[in-house]
Amino acid sequence: MQNHISTMADVRAVEAEKTYAERVGERTLFEQITSTEAAHGARPAVTFQLRSGPKEPAETLNWTQLKARVAQTANLFRSLGVGEKDVVAYILPNCNEAVLSFLGGATAGIVNPINPTLSPEHIAAILRETKARVVVTLAPFPKADVAQKVDAAVALAPNVQTVLQVDLKRYAKPPLSWIVSLIRPKLQVTHKANIASFEAEVARQPETLSFAENLSDRIAAYFHTGGTTGMPKVAQHRFSGMLYNGWCPTDQIIAEDDVMFCPLPMFHVFAAYPILMTCVRSGAHMVMPTPAGYRGDGVYDNFWKLLERYGVTFMVTVPTAVAKLVQVPVNADVSRLKYALCGSAALPVESFRKFEKTTGVKILEGYGMTEATCLVSINPAFGETKIGSVGLPFPYSNVRILHCAPDGSIIKDCATDEVGEICVQNPGVIAGATYLDADKNKGLFAGGTHLRTGDLGRIDADGFIFITGRAKDLIIRGGHNIDPAVIEEALAGHDCVALSGAIGQPDAHSGEVPCVYVELVAGKTVTEAELLEFATKHIDERAAVPKHVEILPELPKTAVGKVLKNELRKLAIARIYAGALEKAGVNARLVEVYEDKKRGLVARLSRTGEDVTDEAVTAVLGSFARPWEWQDG
Repeated sequence: MQNHISTMADVRAVEAEKTYAERVGERTLFEQITSTEAAHGARPAVTFQLRSGPKEPAETLNWTQLKARVAQTANLFRSLGVGEKDVVAYILPNCNEAVLSFLGGATAGIVNPINPTLSPEHIAAILRETKARVVVTLAPFPKADVAQKVDAAVALAPNVQTVLQVDLKRYAKPPLSWIVSLIRPKLQVTHKANIASFEAEVARQPETLSFAENLSDRIAAYFHTGGTTGMPKVAQHRFSGMLYNGWCPTDQIIAEDDVMFCPLPMFHVFAAYPILMTCVRSGAHMVMPTPAGYRGDGVYDNFWKLLERYGVTFMVTVPTAVAKLVQVPVNADVSRLKYALCGSAALPVESFRKFEKTTGVKILEGYGMTEATCLVSINPAFGETKIGSVGLPFPYSNVRILHCAPDGSIIKDCATDEVGEICVQNPGVIAGATYLDADKNKGLFAGGTHLRTGDLGRIDADGFIFITGRAKDLIIRGGHNIDPAVIEEALAGHDCVALSGAIGQPDAHSGEVPCVYVELVAGKTVTEAELLEFATKHIDERAAVPKHVEILPELPKTAVGKVLKNELRKLAIARIYAGALEKAGVNARLVEVYEDKKRGLVARLSRTGEDVTDEAVTAVLGSFARPWEWQDG
């Protein structure tokens, strides 16, 4: 029986009735899969289709088939030397093999999903940090560079002993399968790891576990952070946190006859936990359209027809996808659709209103983060939804708004509606050991118990959480703190604006001043001057009015739709530094802005004349905060 939570009192009543341990009897992922298979064996579990057309072929595994394939996958990893403290990494786009690698990897050892869009150097750094023994990735495939990237990464990670290749060709039917064979790119292997076919090796394994599971609450997954502001960090997750993420939605809104449409990548916690784990807990059906999800060819054009095809009841989205979906007419029967689940970043109020007006579907905006295994809060499906809020905490999630010292000691608890840092304690938080690198855990916990999220927010009198910005994203103009959300919310009210990203650009006088980059609604036109005028009229805080507005064809984003603020900062630094050098007549040009692990963003220059000196450049750029260097050293 589900708990229909609508108020904070309902949350407290659930907590008072039973402890979390009393509600969830299963101790591992495979125990949970076993329970779900026993109850729902013949029901569909996961579906993947290679191309976005609503009549394209797809592969569906029911719960009995999924359990057997997970057991085979776990057995394979064990046969390759993976024990419960060893790491299996998968570097895959969405496909059923990604699901199997996740569940089987966590059953055999520690699974480490890695974003395939990262650079080979970033991938290699994660593989080395996690000491991964086995990597599951794509075989060479047309229009995909994953195999090539992983080859280069494994060459830099000698700890990897085996590479298992997934061939997406098996999802293709003639004539596409014939074409794939003809144009498949060649791979020049540069590493020394053994290479084998994932599908062939899995098929050789028994369909029941060949080893006795350790039923303790152990570390079973490593996830790297999204990296919107810097180098990825690796977070640790226990079975208890994974299962909690499956229990939370199942307890409130998800049942076995639900169908969850998930165009988000399986290397991200949002897809792996609230979506996949909720299906594993409830017996619901998860559908993945195309390897690239929302980024797949034709996904937006076919979106509503795909929902009709599968009888989708819950769609999963992110703010950047919402901004595009409001531009796509609802051209199919989506009457089974109950809610849209939205996360990854705060949804602008105007986007919320546009989506619900266009589709008639209610958005349930939630909040979570990799460091907390994921889920923290959600707007209740039953009762009041507060636009602009990320809802009420899930049961057994203790959320506090705090002011903390750098070492994590608590300076004060914030009052109702007072903005401070959002700090969380729940079954998904590993106090003191969130990150694999112990040094990164220093100062991360408020009072030693509550994860400091780095998000700024407030809690209202009804217990609803509102995110007001990122502490590290604050624009600091001459000592005046500016929340970029103030600028982004204002521009979201313009009919031509699909998405915006506000940052601080370098300024010789104030340190930084606000600027904003904008992505327009398809087919709409507006000038940068008009947007600046609009922003000036709609931003009450004078200091927050942007000094520069720039329209881009598309804002840089992560695979789950977060705006990559660091990429915008690079653009701003490049523009300001290049302009300053040109104005001063210094014989130097800006080559690139790159991220150094220790120094942050660094401007790299080249000489355009022999007479240029370090002193001349420093005289121009020395008043800005970000460092510079010569390309040739």
